Amino acid sequence: MLSPVTVVGGAGRTGRLVARRLLAAGAEVRVASRSATRGAKDLVADGARAFDVDVRDGSGLEAALAGARAVVYSVEPGTDNSGPNRPETTMYQGVRRVLELCPPDLGRFVLVSSIYVTHPEHQFNEWGRLLDWRLRGEDAVRASGLPYTVIRPSWLIDRHNRGIAAVRLGQGDQGDGQVSREDVAEACVQAIALPEAAGLTFEMYNKAGAAPDSWSPLFSALVKDDVLTH
Repeated sequence: MLSPVTVVGGAGRTGRLVARRLLAAGAEVRVASRSATRGAKDLVADGARAFDVDVRDGSGLEAALAGARAVVYSVEPGTDNSGPNRPETTMYQGVRRVLELCPPDLGRFVLVSSIYVTHPEHQFNEWGRLLDWRLRGEDAVRASGLPYTVIRPSWLIDRHNRGIAAVRLGQGDQGDGQVSREDVAEACVQAIALPEAAGLTFEMYNKAGAAPDSWSPLFSALVKDDVLTH
């Protein structure tokens, strides 16, 4: 497992699950969030370090990213059409700021994005062009030259529906469905741990069945971005 890992948005609903799973895996974890020192006290008690950062203006990022071996970017977007909480500031400009400050020897950059980013006609794009800016952020990651994984969760739920714990990964941004935040968090951890996840962009859904015993076959079945058209 690469370590230390900076989880940008690590005090959020999905980011804190990522941080907790990384701690359980033995990684040194840095929780980077606007409210990290207040909102991640439980994670700090379990061994994480808290960094107050703001991706909208870059404050605090340099210290949080110094010497990191992996980064997970799991920031919950603003949805305003203007002002500091518009999606552009978090889903694109924030991603670029973090990429620019990543160490050159970073082992993996994991971006948590969303399904439907290639469908600008979707109603979610009415919220400050949310999907457009998510896609711009993805493109910045893919063009960065850093080893990366882009995860596009379907509609997030807090827990599995009974009997629907298996994971399906797709490509082409054509599906719909739901996925639990816990599974997205696990995908982030596995993307850091497994070399098969490098250079991939994929959508993520739950389906009927049991949770996967291994993520390696799931990643290996996907097509790398250098031969895939988005």
